[in-house]
Amino acid sequence: MPSQETPQRVPLTIFTQFAGLLNPYIVRIMVRNTRIALVTGAGQGIGEAIALRLAKDGLDVALNDIHGNLENVKAVSEKIMALGRKSSVHFADVSLEDQVKNMIDEVVKEYGGLDVMIANAGIVMVKPIFETTVEEWDKIFAINVRGVFLCYKYAAKQMIAQGRGGRLIGATSEMGKHKITVNAYSPGVIESAMTQQMDQRTQELHGTSPGDLFKIFSQRTLLGYNGVPADIAGLVSYLASEEAHFVTGQSVRSRTTLLF
Repeated sequence: MPSQETPQRVPLTIFTQFAGLLNPYIVRIMVRNTRIALVTGAGQGIGEAIALRLAKDGLDVALNDIHGNLENVKAVSEKIMALGRKSSVHFADVSLEDQVKNMIDEVVKEYGGLDVMIANAGIVMVKPIFETTVEEWDKIFAINVRGVFLCYKYAAKQMIAQGRGGRLIGATSEMGKHKITVNAYSPGVIESAMTQQMDQRTQELHGTSPGDLFKIFSQRTLLGYNGVPADIAGLVSYLASEEAHFVTGQSVRSRTTLLF
């Protein structure tokens, strides 16, 4: 019988150099560690669906929300860990620069880096403009606009320092020279806790019946029905993937004619 010698292992450096001649992009995927994502506003609705989808895609997922949503975001983190992925909860008000910076620092310390930033946190108010106070107006822009800017700013700094590219998702911009893609998702009408609050507020303002707002929205969509958080999570899953490395500066609308 032929002798059975123990096979010699090829050093990883030699393998990557050889394979790199064939397809450097594939090699980069093979030798990279698990990617890390941070999702803001992850305690419910679209944020929760995105976080769970990314975990199913094989990413470790850090979650952000405010202290008032403690139980919900903890439950999402437990679901992610049940999928076999690493997860952690980081409380921060995304409208406050120091808190956003500290949040990014905590995630990097916990996981060793950051590859995908999902700036999902946002609020909505349903009331006539003449009843809206300046403080309420400022709060909307502080969270929905400044919050995205701050998340992008500190996530991008980290990604640039890492030198391996990344994904910023939530609003449009250009950082292509650092291999960081930036894209937005315009979800349209999604049946979630936030839009349930809109429906309830519409009842109070206009005397409508429960669910009337969703019926009106569904009649105005191209397909005749409203979306659910998982529909947007599927889109974000692609935008956050390695395959989306050539997609940047895009605002992708969902199947509805209504922007929200």
